[in-house]
Amino acid sequence: MSIIAVLDDWHRFFETARPFRALRERAEVRVFTRPLADAERRQAMEGVDIAVALRERTPFNTGFFADAPALKLIVQTGRPGPHLDMAAATKAGVAVSSASGSGGQSTVELTFALMLALARQIPQCDRAVRAGEWVVLPVGTVLHGRTLGIVGMGRLGTQVAKIASGAFGMEVLAYSRTMTPERAAAAGARAASLETVMALSDFVSIHLTLNEGTRGLVSPNKLRLMQSTAFLINTARAAVTDEATIIDMLQQRRIAGAALDVFDTEPLPADSPLHKLDNVVMTPHIGWPADAHYEAFSASVAKNILAYLDRGEVPNLENPEALKR
Repeated sequence: MSIIAVLDDWHRFFETARPFRALRERAEVRVFTRPLADAERRQAMEGVDIAVALRERTPFNTGFFADAPALKLIVQTGRPGPHLDMAAATKAGVAVSSASGSGGQSTVELTFALMLALARQIPQCDRAVRAGEWVVLPVGTVLHGRTLGIVGMGRLGTQVAKIASGAFGMEVLAYSRTMTPERAAAAGARAASLETVMALSDFVSIHLTLNEGTRGLVSPNKLRLMQSTAFLINTARAAVTDEATIIDMLQQRRIAGAALDVFDTEPLPADSPLHKLDNVVMTPHIGWPADAHYEAFSASVAKNILAYLDRGEVPNLENPEALKR
């Protein structure tokens, strides 16, 4: 009988997920609700031939594969990211199957939550009221009529553009490497260069996927084009920007504020200068963990695993070379 390990199920969703009921009839399912320490990993992964990776919580590197010699399949929620050493997986003969989510609505909604938190200074107001203070904070910023710059007009960026223009009445400038005026217009936006987006936007929202072409794309020089009254929102990946430059700009008040859901190092180190800044809103990479996303992921993961158990198929195979080993 196969043994399935669901790793890093911090919210304990997969323990009771309906799609996993059929799997429990076919295999032993082990659900780990906290990160596995290196010292306990070999024992925890003993006999496990299928692992479920919840986003980027577990690093799959050479050391991991050495501690999981029976592993044959990783089902990755979403696309593989930098946490998954694909070369090491292929060398170990471990196939990687990607499982789709809910379409990213939770990240899109978080983008607007963070944007509104910045514009109306909601965290600062909350802290003041809890402290018994009824202080007069600076006047908030209305979204209507402001310019939103979107960096990365894929599936998520397009949804953000449509909501911003249609629901909030914002002007939207959009950049992506494959952007056309027609694609931008269909989402209620205008196509623009990255430099124009950074320089003219009141709010800049990052929606780039991380790859070698986008790593560091929003460089220090690009960031410094932002207006002193502008806000930056990043729900994508920290590595597409330059965190040190963002910190410096916040410290020097060269931008009005930032909302960050992603960081160079996660969890955010206790000594990060970000902790001391009052013009930044931070969330612990919560863009995807939401009920609809979990439900969609669990259904897609179960479907992929059943295809593997029933027919020896690996849907959405990311590394075909692994099957040759």
